[in-house]
Amino acid sequence: MKKLKHEGALFKAALPAAVQYAEGRGAVIFEPTDSASEKLLYVYRLLVHDKLIQPLPADQVTELSMRHKLVLWYVKQLPDGHPLRD
Repeated sequence: MKKLKHEGALFKAALPAAVQYAEGRGAVIFEPTDSASEKLLYVYRLLVHDKLIQPLPADQVTELSMRHKLVLWYVKQLPDGHPLRD
């Protein structure tokens, strides 16, 4: 797993985008008390279910690897020339 140049900033933008996708789809309503880890796990599973990302092998599912997969999904949503896409 190769870390992206702006992975931290990308994750900060990717999680709200994924939460918005999940809520807009009507799959979930997140509570303000839900942790980022809980949101990450749910949206990762939803994106896998919707076949928008490839699932990780069961023995490789960690928070770090799910964050990376979410970031890769988000980068594909960004337009060409976006500063975080470098």
